[in-house]
Amino acid sequence: MFSRLPTITRALLIGNGALFLLQLLLGQSTFAAFMLWPPSDMGFDPFSPGQNFQPWQLLTYGFLHGSFGHLLFNMLALYMFGAPLELTWGTRRFLAYYLICVAGAGLCQLAVGWWTVSQGAAAYPTLGASGGVFGLLLAYGMLFPNQRVMLLFPPIPMKARTFVIVFGALELLLGFTGWQPGVAHFAHLGGMLFGWLVIRYWRGQPPFRRRPPGGPSHLGRVK
Repeated sequence: MFSRLPTITRALLIGNGALFLLQLLLGQSTFAAFMLWPPSDMGFDPFSPGQNFQPWQLLTYGFLHGSFGHLLFNMLALYMFGAPLELTWGTRRFLAYYLICVAGAGLCQLAVGWWTVSQGAAAYPTLGASGGVFGLLLAYGMLFPNQRVMLLFPPIPMKARTFVIVFGALELLLGFTGWQPGVAHFAHLGGMLFGWLVIRYWRGQPPFRRRPPGGPSHLGRVK
């Protein structure tokens, strides 16, 4: 079954799993320069890639995880939502979408991290594929709105569109209330936001220019 997965989905699953094993073998500190650190008063220093922000972190943080449970949840969601999206869009478009969601989520988290550090809080890194995964979740809800999905806890079936709305509202609530500290809720929302913008761009919908009548569509529509 694993061998039947589309190319990029399978590669992402293998890559994230392999990097997590390296994290266990070499220690988290070995990968500190690849986690997403908030901007600091020290500014950007390309010759000191320790616990400070570096541009490459906007992508690399999305391939590292803090625990096995963290990895398992993200990879399960990638397996569930990534495969049908890649089969619909094709390899290149799917990869571009996923990486844009990861980077977009990182930008949102940078803004939140900068604000918290400016308020006197300690700087801490962000890691995990959740920003990209939440972008996939949003796309799945938009392309397959009536497809039934099952929550894990509790096991309640619901339409994909409802699933997206519930998760988005929950992330917004947790982000503003701080009821679940240590989780980058605004990064999750950032992945959904940038995913929505990419899909609107592909469809030629506002806030982007509308495509001319009869022009090619880059987004498969599923009824």
